[in-house]
Amino acid sequence: MDFNLPKELTDYLAELDRFIEAEIKPLQAQDDNERFFDHRREHARTNWDDQGLPRKEWEDLLREAKRRADKAGHFRFSLPKEFGGRDGSNLWMAVIREHFASKGLGLHNDLQNEHSIVGNFPFIVMMRDFGTPAQKEEFIFGSLEGRRRITFGLTEPEHGSDATHMATRAVRQERDGKPGWLINGAKMWTTGMHVATHCALFARTSGKDGDGRGISCFLVPTSTPGVKVEEYMWTFNMPTDHPRVSFTDVWVPEDALFGPLEGGLALAQSFVHENRIRQAAGSLGAAVYCINESVKYARQRKPFGRPLAENQAIQWPLVELATQAEMLRLLIRKTAWEMDQMPHPEVEKVLSDKVSMCNYWANRLCCEAADRAMQVHGGIGYSRHKPFEHIYRHHRRYRITEGSEEIQMRKVAGFLFGFMGPRRREFAALEKAAAE
Repeated sequence: MDFNLPKELTDYLAELDRFIEAEIKPLQAQDDNERFFDHRREHARTNWDDQGLPRKEWEDLLREAKRRADKAGHFRFSLPKEFGGRDGSNLWMAVIREHFASKGLGLHNDLQNEHSIVGNFPFIVMMRDFGTPAQKEEFIFGSLEGRRRITFGLTEPEHGSDATHMATRAVRQERDGKPGWLINGAKMWTTGMHVATHCALFARTSGKDGDGRGISCFLVPTSTPGVKVEEYMWTFNMPTDHPRVSFTDVWVPEDALFGPLEGGLALAQSFVHENRIRQAAGSLGAAVYCINESVKYARQRKPFGRPLAENQAIQWPLVELATQAEMLRLLIRKTAWEMDQMPHPEVEKVLSDKVSMCNYWANRLCCEAADRAMQVHGGIGYSRHKPFEHIYRHHRRYRITEGSEEIQMRKVAGFLFGFMGPRRREFAALEKAAAE
């Protein structure tokens, strides 16, 4: 058993660091772009007079950073080689995401809007696995080149974590002799709708409420008549790009169907594990940043003539956080490595509980570490002149999105008690033996 990171990976981390120093930090320093990361960050990023949306200058800066990373061969790292990537593994992506987040706020990696110079592309992999040849041609390279931008319409105003009860309906309807679907419903948190060209919209096409089958996905152009942004939801961390959207008598042709008819939920589940393990690694990295900054400050700050670090009231909470971070890192990397050892569909059956453990605990740990960093730093830690309040406000979101921590704990419990997963047969056999 060898816990050392492969030399190729550590060499790549060094290569990424050199790229950040040569290309990304100078870009962040020019034209007062620091305003997006220092104490002015929330105001600089937010167009308060336009529904709280991201300012154009902020999004332009992120695009330029990604363009440079793509030119250098880093942005598509996780993608298959056929799409210009390097077949980056889950383990490598987890290590990279922790490494980036542990550096603190910066243009290299800003998770408030899922930005990173090493990108995450769940939709492209989904399109490869489920799209028709025509859809692949249009959307894969269209997304990579910026001509196509996809948002997800899954969550609904009255049905959050339970997609099986979604109220959005799609019924077959022919128009001008052409077969298609008529869609009516509403969605929440359709992130990125303000710049999206299409919405991957989930709607019930058959079955009854509560059925896992009978939900399908459609690629709906956002310019289609009947698609309307009702309001952008202002959030704990601004700016917002999370609207409530209505779909009223929206008609799409048959070829808008994405993935198997009636099998939309399987499609929606196909990318969550990669997303969750990488996001967990990012939360771990942010927690490590908060811990390390608190330790440094406690050594330097000398109220009453003595360093804060000499006080056990300062030491012990940070000791507990550091201990949890060490243990969590091992679980994340072990789980990511195990994911790389099996076909993608097997992850849901065998490792889904471990992915959920990593994700919900990392998000909680990050919030606790940011809160403790504010406490250790005192008044300056509470101010926006330190990044801890921003880290807390952003990562607090992850305890709800990507599957709330309660949903993920329920998944862990299902595996632990044999209601699902590998132990299901074991407990069924025990129950059968007890009955006999």
